[in-house]
Amino acid sequence: MQWFVSESTWDAERINQRRLQLLAATPATAPDASGALIIDETGDRKWGGQTAHVGRQWLGSIGKTDNGVVSVSSVWADERVYYPIEVEPYTPASHFARGKADPAFRTKPQIALQLVEQAVGAARPFRAVVADSFYGEHEAFKAGLETLSIGYVLA
Repeated sequence: MQWFVSESTWDAERINQRRLQLLAATPATAPDASGALIIDETGDRKWGGQTAHVGRQWLGSIGKTDNGVVSVSSVWADERVYYPIEVEPYTPASHFARGKADPAFRTKPQIALQLVEQAVGAARPFRAVVADSFYGEHEAFKAGLETLSIGYVLA
């Protein structure tokens, strides 16, 4: 396992795309327009500062701000099944030379909207985007969904 993770030439994106192809080709897991695209983030504590994307930030898994790594994800779900589509790490502003003013910095809602755009671009069917209040309170995220003509249910 260590060799596979640290030294093999596997391509994570290629493996993920193949996984999604297999799910789409299987009747029991194939997405359809009755499903929803769920947007959420998850965070885990991480001590130290050498790991990519680590920083002092809100970690929902422990219910407070602490040092950790956060990722934003999209999940396809209906009443039968659910599975992750994409996961994108959030990089705190402190990692960028110009902080939040740096052109490479992206907020969690910006990442979330990109995940929705990727699902639309890949022709993944869903009837609405579902997300918690963090996204529901973000006007640019809602405006982005409206621009894409996507229904949503946001807390």
